[in-house]
Amino acid sequence: MADIYTNLNEPILEIRHLTKAFGTNYVLKDIDFEVYFGDVISIIGASGSGKSTLLRCINQLEIPTDGEIIYRGVNVLSRGVNIPEYRSNVGMVFQSFNLFNNMTILENCIVGQVRVLKRSKAEAHKRAMEYLQKVGMTPYIKAKPSQISGGQKQRVAIARALAMDPDILLFDEPTSALDPETVGEVLNVMQNLAEEGMTMLVVTHEMAFAQEVSNKVVFMHEGIIHESGAPEEIFGNPRSPQTKDFLARFRREKSKKDTAI
Repeated sequence: MADIYTNLNEPILEIRHLTKAFGTNYVLKDIDFEVYFGDVISIIGASGSGKSTLLRCINQLEIPTDGEIIYRGVNVLSRGVNIPEYRSNVGMVFQSFNLFNNMTILENCIVGQVRVLKRSKAEAHKRAMEYLQKVGMTPYIKAKPSQISGGQKQRVAIARALAMDPDILLFDEPTSALDPETVGEVLNVMQNLAEEGMTMLVVTHEMAFAQEVSNKVVFMHEGIIHESGAPEEIFGNPRSPQTKDFLARFRREKSKKDTAI
């Protein structure tokens, strides 16, 4: 993890009036929130509400139409910002893993350190092994991604991101592409990171994680943040009609699945 932000009372990341349009379709509309060191923020909402686009804008995989993304006091949308360096500090774990299929598990965790952070191969190897051990993947360092399960791929993706020593990790629905039996192993890794103080923004449909692990929950609907607050507030006493409707539908669907089992 990168050095601790010098002033814990100041946000490490600020999203100000963020808007994203694809043509005439506004996917994000005037988004505002702050991230402090040690926050675990779950972003919830129905599919198509703009959650993943928000993370992709924060990581500069999509260029916002308007607004500011302020990291450590600097607007990263300004000219002259080193985007690869920024991405190493604000890492991202994708739904589809995004591992290099022609590289081994170990090589996947080394390459970014050498190319972006300019570490020696020996130092990069050491850090990669440290984080692969942390996520329980050292027995598979010589395997290719095609030889391991989805849950294992996601744990490697987390280790790869951690090896860059980020200040913040962005998780874009990290369990949605996994088989039900492998979801738990990834959520356990994420919970351990949260307990260790890793700052995390998590787009998720895992309501138990959002309720039990997060210290903040953000509810999005049609590109707008309708409500945000502590998990006990959002889940126990939602104020927005859209939040109430979303949680009611989620609980009905969960009840049907539980009954079917």
